[in-house]
Amino acid sequence: MRYASITERLQSLGSEKWAIHAEARHMKAQGQPVIELTIGEPDVPPDPTLLAEAVRAMHAGRYRYSNGRGEPPVVEALVRKYQKRRSDVTAENVLCFPGTQTALFAVMLGLVEAGDAVLVGDPLYASYEGVIRSTGADCITVPLRPENGFHMKAADLEAAITPECRALLLNTPHNPTGAVLSAEEIAEIGAVCRKHDLWIVCDEVYEQLVFRGVFASPFDNPDLAERTIVVSSISKSHAAPGFRSGWAIGPAEFCTRLLAVSETMLFGGQPFIADMTAYALDNPIATAAIMRQSYKARAARFAETLSRAPGLVPLPPEAGMFIVIDVSDTGMSGEEFAWALLREELVAVMPGSAFGNAAEGYIRLSLTVPDAHIDEACRRIAALAARTVAPKERRA
Repeated sequence: MRYASITERLQSLGSEKWAIHAEARHMKAQGQPVIELTIGEPDVPPDPTLLAEAVRAMHAGRYRYSNGRGEPPVVEALVRKYQKRRSDVTAENVLCFPGTQTALFAVMLGLVEAGDAVLVGDPLYASYEGVIRSTGADCITVPLRPENGFHMKAADLEAAITPECRALLLNTPHNPTGAVLSAEEIAEIGAVCRKHDLWIVCDEVYEQLVFRGVFASPFDNPDLAERTIVVSSISKSHAAPGFRSGWAIGPAEFCTRLLAVSETMLFGGQPFIADMTAYALDNPIATAAIMRQSYKARAARFAETLSRAPGLVPLPPEAGMFIVIDVSDTGMSGEEFAWALLREELVAVMPGSAFGNAAEGYIRLSLTVPDAHIDEACRRIAALAARTVAPKERRA
């Protein structure tokens, strides 16, 4: 039988990247005491008022068909949110989607196709390459160097550009590294994008989880407004990943053109979830502040403990819910270290290779577990590192 070429382009770019996570879940189901540090799933529940609003909306009959742009209450709430950052935002600049992932897929589908290329920083979030290649476009990586704190530099972006490039997929705050670009850095990156007439697609899902530095966005820069599309959701900010409620905010012409794509894919989300999202955006809810304080402390806890372990170099984040650890001094790749850690110490982490070639020597740890689990995970990680480094030192 014959298949569309997209199935070939996405081979190994889907769930294969999460193989360790899947194996850890399987081991836990069998009763093994695995400490799971793989995915960014908040360990606090959504605020009770959000759940109450979703239930209220369902009982009020808000479970019928919606429309392609989004339910009026959530579109209006998004306009209010982004008008605080840029006064010219209207409903014509808004498209709603079930989560950031779907928003990214649709946005890329509307911007690029076969023969084009999209630039993206490396390390990169695990699904980005698949989102880009699904369109037929090529993925061109821009090095995010550890000596620069994994901040994208305009000179590195300029050096990576080819005539085929049509867009830059930017992520700040960044996953997996937690890097937060400054307004000055974004302006320099934006100048390169203007020079080469590139779209900027900015994933800002960790906007409210910055604990070092100040959040900045190309969307807020008037010189970049005509070429910037923001994607985000309530998954991280409101600890509501399972509700799948996200959006894209961009130029009116872009949103008008993409609307038919969105309608062909989805023709609307669930009205009761839209009502809950509108409530989340319009009301002061402490969930993000609670997580921000917790994740900052947990990152420091990981960094302080693992910095004393042989062969490990923690790289503290500026935002988000992860910390990356350089394991290259153990003599193992991130992939080798992660699998050994799961099999020998029953700790599940993501290998850096899931986030691009530049992260081969790293592992990524989630900060979404209690302190007691962090302390035990650190003990087990350090034990594996000690067993790995000691034989190497004896050989030397």
